[in-house]
Amino acid sequence: MSDGPEPIDWQGKALDCGQCQFKARGEAGKCGLGWACADERYSKRVERFLLLNPDLADQCLTHPNFEVRALAARRATVFRLPPLLDDPDPEVRAIAIMRLPAVQARRRLKDPDRGVRTAVAYRLEPSDQHLLFEDPDPFVRVVAARRAEPGMLPVLSGDADAEVRKVVARRVPLAWLEALATDADPLVRRTVAERLPLSRLALMVSDEDMRVRHVVAERAKDDLLLRLMGDPEPLIAETARKRLIELEAAHVDG
Repeated sequence: MSDGPEPIDWQGKALDCGQCQFKARGEAGKCGLGWACADERYSKRVERFLLLNPDLADQCLTHPNFEVRALAARRATVFRLPPLLDDPDPEVRAIAIMRLPAVQARRRLKDPDRGVRTAVAYRLEPSDQHLLFEDPDPFVRVVAARRAEPGMLPVLSGDADAEVRKVVARRVPLAWLEALATDADPLVRRTVAERLPLSRLALMVSDEDMRVRHVVAERAKDDLLLRLMGDPEPLIAETARKRLIELEAAHVDG
């Protein structure tokens, strides 16, 4: 049975099952040309080979084709994976990081590849995420901010990337939240408005961005609502009016 492209090896050369180190598996029906093969260029056939022969994954960790090493790393014995942290291919290194104990991830904190450092962020314990707070890539810092202990996040309040600061605004302890109320990015300020205690919402009632003021109108009480009913944006004024009616009705019912 054959599917996909013409069977050739990872260097584009013809395959010879008779010379293969795993030819005994072919005789046992566990691999075959154009179907399942460790030396194939077509990764689906390599994946099928390892699915049928999971006990050979350890042997495939040193294969010259990085795709074979990457697929083998997903099934190999964990104790065989530490050398792959220094593999020349970033995908292989990332897979090794995700499978090895978290302490091993520290070895690749300064990896030149963004994807590997992202894997490190996903693998490190929340208490160790601060080790990536100065990573040069904003996405790595975003992942670290999402996974870090909330008490660590004030350090990132001044991060250069708005996405990082947005995560901080969602997760930082309330005692530190007001520091972001004047953030340059309106979406960060909107996140702040969604979390601020009602007693502190007055800080944001005059925000220049209507999205921020709209959140205030949805959450505010009494005096702030009266102010927002005069907002130049009709949507905000109407939201404030409806909110005030709802609060008054709830008070009467109560």
